[in-house]
Amino acid sequence: MTETDEKEQSLFEAPPMGEQERMVEAILFASADPVTVAELAARMPHGADPAEALVYLRKRYDGRGVHVVKVGDAWAIRTAPDLGFLMQKETVEQKKLSRAAIETLAIIAYHQPATRAEIEEIRGVAVSRGTIDQLLELEWIRFGRRRMTPGRPVTFVVTQGFLDHFGLESARDLPGLKELRAAGLLDSRPLPGGQGAGDEEEGEDLAGQSELFED
Repeated sequence: MTETDEKEQSLFEAPPMGEQERMVEAILFASADPVTVAELAARMPHGADPAEALVYLRKRYDGRGVHVVKVGDAWAIRTAPDLGFLMQKETVEQKKLSRAAIETLAIIAYHQPATRAEIEEIRGVAVSRGTIDQLLELEWIRFGRRRMTPGRPVTFVVTQGFLDHFGLESARDLPGLKELRAAGLLDSRPLPGGQGAGDEEEGEDLAGQSELFED
């Protein structure tokens, strides 16, 4: 940007904060995916402060039917958690994950970045390629950085889409391990016959977990 451009921009004052709130609200409302502060700033007039506007907008929506929520490093407008039942359709096609996929997802969420070998060590059984592919296809996990260890194994981390789906601001907001085990997500009890609770159960669904894996 030239000195002339900077002088021209400086001639225009930033819009009033109330107007900036409206701009941020409009962008978030129209965006299907969460929007970062940098993306907001790129769309708004010169001198606008979307971060400050978000603070006021978030307070304005406090207690309303929709909330302004942080998803990772981005922001979105989402239905208030206690009103989610109103959005359910009468006919819902549910897709459930297998026990192997649930355990793999939980391990990645709590131990990210995690390699395949680390996941298998925690679960006690091998992780099939199909399990990883399913989670990648759902866009709930993604590839992380390679470990600087022999073989440079790839790591896996949860995605912003995972956080958005479960209404989490960050992975730190996940329930404690005690609650996770109580929900059966880390249940590795051996099956009858001495087999581990592993990928041989790819076709089985976990009862009571359907609310976590609806479309």
